Amino acid sequence: MTRRARATGILVCLTAGAAVAALAIGRGDLADADLRGTLLRLRGLRVAAAFMAGAALATGGVIVQALFRNPLVSPSILGTTAGASLGGQGALLAFHLIPARARPAGIAPEMLLPLGCIAGAMGALAILLAVTRRRPGFLVVLLTGFILSSLFLSLGSFLITLAQESWEVGRAIVAFTLGGVGGVGERHLLLALPLVIAGVGASWCWARPLDLLLSGEEEATSLGLDVAAVRFWCVVWVAFLTAAAVAIGGNVAFVGLLVPHALRPFVGLLTRNLVPAAALAGGGFLILADVLSRTLRSSGEIPLGIVTGLVGAPVFLYLLVRRTREGRLG
Repeated sequence: MTRRARATGILVCLTAGAAVAALAIGRGDLADADLRGTLLRLRGLRVAAAFMAGAALATGGVIVQALFRNPLVSPSILGTTAGASLGGQGALLAFHLIPARARPAGIAPEMLLPLGCIAGAMGALAILLAVTRRRPGFLVVLLTGFILSSLFLSLGSFLITLAQESWEVGRAIVAFTLGGVGGVGERHLLLALPLVIAGVGASWCWARPLDLLLSGEEEATSLGLDVAAVRFWCVVWVAFLTAAAVAIGGNVAFVGLLVPHALRPFVGLLTRNLVPAAALAGGGFLILADVLSRTLRSSGEIPLGIVTGLVGAPVFLYLLVRRTREGRLG
């Protein structure tokens, strides 16, 4: 058995173990026959949501890191994460501003959330492509993504301020912003599932062009690769993945940065191998983070984004310092 096959088998076992642990651990006694079915259903929805969000973020991280040829970048660098978050906040606020009698029958806020996140991510993508079409360089993409992220985060804060006039709306938007999978339902997951499947599948199919890009743009062009087309479509798939992840779990940081970086020593540098491994590992990582968020002692549930931030920030700082000392920051 090859090293990559062993690593894949270990990832499958660890992810399955994390899912079983998430179903068994939590507040509530599974020994109570009256509550067992309800508890397993709620925990199962959380497991599915955490896995989908983690898989989407980690796969997006693989694509962005290959696109920029740098293992210390994440999907948020394009501004689509902040755009998806703003779109989700706007969808929640808009739903509650519509009078109850004017709302379409059978439409719940969680059904509009994925649509808002898609609209926000695609809006960010449209601005990014419009700006970079004239100057299609990676530095322009980076700077544009940074500016868009700052703009969308400021607009999101403005929406949160507006939402404070209603306690329920303000609480819902703040909870969404901090990240979490506690309120995810079946319809919510079904709306986001096609985005995750399309994004992960397309990322795997575009693995060979991304591997060619690792040799540099000039070398890839000399081999017949259309670099502009690869950059365009990869940004589109990352927008799909981040929109799905934000719609399911809100703002969850560092998954797309850390998971691909941690996997490379075990599965290699080829994107075709990294994409499925990252989807498994990202899903398992976020499942475990969700278990921590609902089992750590506190007056309430700790937001998922805080848990991943507390874990990811020190690790990222360590990686940054190590690469700086080795002279490999660029």
